[in-house]
Amino acid sequence: MEYVSTRGGTGAVDFEGALFSGYAPDGGLFMPQRIPSLDRDTLQRWSGLSYPELVKELCSLFVPAKLLPRNTLNELIDKAFSRFRHKNVVHLSRLKDGLNILELWHGVTYAFKDLSLSCTGQFLQYFLEKKQKHVNILVGTSGDTGSSAIESVRGQKNVDIFVLLPKGLCTQTQELQMTTVIEDNVHVFAAHGNSDEIDEPIKELFADVDFAGKYHLMSLNSVNWSRIMVQIAHYFYAYFHCAPSLDTTPLPMVEIVVPTGGGGNITAGCIAQKMGLPIRLVTVVNSNDIIHRTVQHGDFSLAGSVKATLASAMDIQEPYNVERILWLLSGSDSRLIKTLMEQFNISKRLKLPEDLHRKLSETLGSCSASDQDIVGAMQRCWEENQYLLCPHSAVAAHYHYSQPHSFLRLSFLSSIPRCCLAPASAAKFHDALLRAGLVPQIPPDITALTAMETRSTPLERGQDWAQVLRGRIEAVAQQW
Repeated sequence: MEYVSTRGGTGAVDFEGALFSGYAPDGGLFMPQRIPSLDRDTLQRWSGLSYPELVKELCSLFVPAKLLPRNTLNELIDKAFSRFRHKNVVHLSRLKDGLNILELWHGVTYAFKDLSLSCTGQFLQYFLEKKQKHVNILVGTSGDTGSSAIESVRGQKNVDIFVLLPKGLCTQTQELQMTTVIEDNVHVFAAHGNSDEIDEPIKELFADVDFAGKYHLMSLNSVNWSRIMVQIAHYFYAYFHCAPSLDTTPLPMVEIVVPTGGGGNITAGCIAQKMGLPIRLVTVVNSNDIIHRTVQHGDFSLAGSVKATLASAMDIQEPYNVERILWLLSGSDSRLIKTLMEQFNISKRLKLPEDLHRKLSETLGSCSASDQDIVGAMQRCWEENQYLLCPHSAVAAHYHYSQPHSFLRLSFLSSIPRCCLAPASAAKFHDALLRAGLVPQIPPDITALTAMETRSTPLERGQDWAQVLRGRIEAVAQQW
């Protein structure tokens, strides 16, 4: 299994090469050269597997045993999930009105990113120890990625991690989960800008090939293929637990609703679909609706500015993983993707070719939710189930509640179960719960954050953020 850039301008690399990369040198994103296809017998055999076992089976398809022996792969994944609070790692809650919520947030930071990043951290440490190598990880976060990435590598001797967070645009809990980690290998920067703005200095450093190579830069954002790979398991688990039976021909369909920010999770869903999993995908967003507009109208263009919403981790205008989805749907046409993405990078506006838009709209449904919609879904879910949703999960629940039952009875969708992915625990979103008139239920480990020492470096507007990052990375390197 080799990995190629979506833009076709760089040679193929193996899994280790993709793992230690950020963007590909040509500005694209790494993807498997081929997507494995699973037959009916394999799906039936996998249907009884636990979540960790599904992750192991899926990773083994994308990571050759000669590079990472299967027994070692299994051990690394077991270690990755050893800190999760739920015995099954993830949990499906079946609520009233056909609302199925797949809780992906039982890791250390109460966010779904713990699932993929805990595994990726173990893969990194395996290869770093094997080769006695050191890396510098650059991460931009809109909320949950930073803390999950920090937890995956904190205290590791072969890694330094540099995290940029948008000051005041994360929740207090999200910010404290980053700034209270004071290990020597963790460097947090609080930037006075939004999520898209903090990505720019990171892109600039990766684009400086000499600097990136000299200081062994890599990314743990969903730019990193390893994260996408692990997240494919969400869809298989959701399917096997929501499908009524696997004894029918054809296999039954399940609709999976995916709250979407940078687009890594929905990309994993598209890959699962391409592997042969019979799922219908719906990408749901907040008022920052570029993905919704792209699916509905082929309009991949920036709005005037990022809107601050209750679902803050999805306050993103440039969902970079859309490039991966378009590459998949174009039949791996890297020349086309290079042309389209270069056009977007120049003008920040792109009208998809008609054929590509048609394929996208056939692959994905979409929906956007306002803050009012989010609050309404949180309130209804509590009233009907005494179940607290985080605002991101509520975007998916809003889609579920907005589907008219009369339509469902009259359409082919009537027999299709639906599963909503829940990316974070409501415990992290105190203010959103209060706005919905609900009483937060805060675990002791989150409450304790407010009394802990914090550490971060401010990045002010007007500063050259890329230069500040360069300086810190160079200073850290001198200690090695």
